[in-house]
Amino acid sequence: MYDVIVVGGSFAGMSAAMQLARARQKVLVIDAGMPRNRFADEAHGFLGQDGRAPAAIIRDARAQLLRYPSAEVISGEAIAARADGDGFAIEVAGSSEHRARRLVLATGVADELPPIPGMSERWGETVLHCPYCHGYEMRDLPLGVIAAHPMSAHQAVLIPDWGPTTYFTQGEFEPEPAEIHAFAARGITIERTPVVELMGEAPALDGVRLADGRLVEVAAVFTAPRTRPATPLAAMLGCVHEDGPTGPYVKIDEWGATSVAGVWAAGDGATPMHNATLASAAGVLAGIGAHQASVRAAA
Repeated sequence: MYDVIVVGGSFAGMSAAMQLARARQKVLVIDAGMPRNRFADEAHGFLGQDGRAPAAIIRDARAQLLRYPSAEVISGEAIAARADGDGFAIEVAGSSEHRARRLVLATGVADELPPIPGMSERWGETVLHCPYCHGYEMRDLPLGVIAAHPMSAHQAVLIPDWGPTTYFTQGEFEPEPAEIHAFAARGITIERTPVVELMGEAPALDGVRLADGRLVEVAAVFTAPRTRPATPLAAMLGCVHEDGPTGPYVKIDEWGATSVAGVWAAGDGATPMHNATLASAAGVLAGIGAHQASVRAAA
């Protein structure tokens, strides 16, 4: 039996596992190899890693983790989780079950983009969700915000610091009067005719076609996809979820503990704020929290 199984081998999971390995815990990381950031060529705003490929960061993290003799990593998809005696069992597709006294779920979220032709093949390149992660690379270019939920107007107010901005309401997400005032102050153009297609040779973006046939030149668009848990493991274990602005996430305390004793969660699946640095920091907290719980249990 392991002391801790960490499900998820991206920024949050590896950060949790590192703390546990350094605490000389017997830790297993189960990694499906499908991180949310796999569509992006570079990570940005991550101290010491700016401009590096997310896959390279994760590869280095795995190598560093495996220098610790109490750490293991297996590649595979965790498909089921259950309480099992004094711990938990995780089933891996095509493999046997693995047991641990405690779990850290760093399984992330899956994105559901607006159903507009041309979005998916540009995701992570010229269709973006976070200006702090990708805005600088699009600086001084014509930019768009395709509204997808009521907070899209808030997102749009940020974007002019990177480039001239058009806000596409999609005929559904009209800004409030105060937001219209902010748009005017920021020089944001409001376009109420819906975007129906993204144009150009993907992943490049030449512009968007509107429902009335007009073309609007933009080099990149920001949007806020709906998010859902990437795996059902937290639900299988009975962890309480909360509703965020883009979708549900696992409810945790300040150390990443979920509503289920012995289970911690970290990363995009456990917060409404999605960012690589925040995910890594949350993994550190969850790893430390899981270790300190073992100390308390043994006292």
